[in-house]
Amino acid sequence: MIRPVVLTVDDDAEVLAAVSRDLRAHLRQNYRVVKASSGAEALQVTRELKQRGDPIALFLVDERMPEMKGTEFLVKALEMYPDSKRVLLTAYADTQTAITAINDIHLDRYLEKPWAPPEEHLYPVLDELLEDWSSKAGPLFDGIRVAGTMDSASSFAVKSFLSSNQIPYQWVDVEGDASMRALVEAVEPGLTRLPVVFFPDGTVLVQPTLPELAKRANLDTTAKRRFYDVIVVGGGPAGLAAAVYATSEGLGTLLVEREAPGGQAGTSSMIENYLGFPDGITGADLARRATDQAKKFGTEILSAQEMVSVRREDPYRIVTLADGTELSCHALVIASGMEVRRLEVPGLEALGGAGVYYGAALGEAVQYRDKHVVVVGGANSAGQGAMYFARYARTVTMLLRGPSLGQRMSQYLVDRINESANIIVRPNTVIREAHGERRLEGLTVEDTESGEAQRLDASAMFIFIGTAPRTDMLGGMVETDEHGFILTGRDLIVDGRRPRGWSLDRDPFLWETSVPGVFAAGDARHGSGKRVAAAVGEGSATIGVVHQYLKTV
Repeated sequence: MIRPVVLTVDDDAEVLAAVSRDLRAHLRQNYRVVKASSGAEALQVTRELKQRGDPIALFLVDERMPEMKGTEFLVKALEMYPDSKRVLLTAYADTQTAITAINDIHLDRYLEKPWAPPEEHLYPVLDELLEDWSSKAGPLFDGIRVAGTMDSASSFAVKSFLSSNQIPYQWVDVEGDASMRALVEAVEPGLTRLPVVFFPDGTVLVQPTLPELAKRANLDTTAKRRFYDVIVVGGGPAGLAAAVYATSEGLGTLLVEREAPGGQAGTSSMIENYLGFPDGITGADLARRATDQAKKFGTEILSAQEMVSVRREDPYRIVTLADGTELSCHALVIASGMEVRRLEVPGLEALGGAGVYYGAALGEAVQYRDKHVVVVGGANSAGQGAMYFARYARTVTMLLRGPSLGQRMSQYLVDRINESANIIVRPNTVIREAHGERRLEGLTVEDTESGEAQRLDASAMFIFIGTAPRTDMLGGMVETDEHGFILTGRDLIVDGRRPRGWSLDRDPFLWETSVPGVFAAGDARHGSGKRVAAAVGEGSATIGVVHQYLKTV
């Protein structure tokens, strides 16, 4: 339970002890009483509380303090906590000062010393003010706070990483929160590096890398061992399924994921055709359930890590991670999935994360309530994104290069989109230019049939234009097709001949690559089904083949 702070300030040690005692006796169940013996000390305490994200409900401050009067302290403190209640402790001669403070700093009340008995002169006043503060404060948040701007690509990256890993956080736009802006400027003068991430224990990261953020958010980024029976690369549906089956069958398993478990499927707003979920399931919920299941069986999961190379040292396969760590295993499962293709349009690159997003970016949808957004693409992921954004946006315009939605989209989604009053579909349309200085403001689009170009105002654009297999890190170690998809099993047998360099007296197993002991599952594999259910099936089935291979090692 979060207990808001009541901060009392007085340079008289006896008075400070007495008022703190009375406050704790009356408020300790719901509030935390913090005391300071000078204005300077109180300011330092206030800054630390702000940095930790602790709410201050009320300041109870003595006026007659040397070096910094109570009203002078309140002027500075209220820059950080403008909504806190403020009460001044005064002597009889300070009445005019208190009246002036009512006008200058909107003082809520002033109390003349002594306040005894507190049941009559102190508690009723504070109870009334605290009740009023509590009614307006809203839900109190005790967690990570990300302070940045909407036009900061690095702010978007941090938010996306936290939300994809289902780590609760509070977003604060410093352009709309003066008190938070002051705190951020104290940490990062000039706001040149954003975001600034504040943690509940008071520590701060400025424009962190994802591995730094993952480590600080208590995600595992370092392997506990140096050898595993199976290393799975990629935490999408195929990788998670492989990990669940491997660990449940007693294999020491490590899963390496460069972003967040769930992969592209994890960003889906709703998967409605996955077996066993007649009402549909969000990608985030499916990813969470699968991750919990893998961990329950003992899978070790590394986050914000990626494999950058692999080599063969029989009977082991040696994986090198981005931080230089080398890990060995008997069997390696490549479930690295796909990468979103970039849209090459003038003016677009500079607006990445500032109104231009690749993929669903579901956490950003609420930022565009009652605005116009554009979705680029005509496959299922684009359709699911359009349906989700339509809950918030005034209108959603889908731009299709082809003539209709039905070419690459499931019929149930086509029907839903056609029934949505605020989704507009524009076929045969391409983007020629993006406009905006700090944020996306609009697009120049062209009708490919008529050649007519026009300006389309837009606050945000979400791009789903296709993907390519993420297999570059294999460095040509295994055979792929002309598009980079990994060849496995029977696809490696050409004219009755086994793949080049194959030395074993058997054909490659199903799901096995041209290197024995290296397997592929999911979207990065040649001939895969490119559906969540297909990826789960492949990941699960691969482990059965891994067992066959391990018998030969």
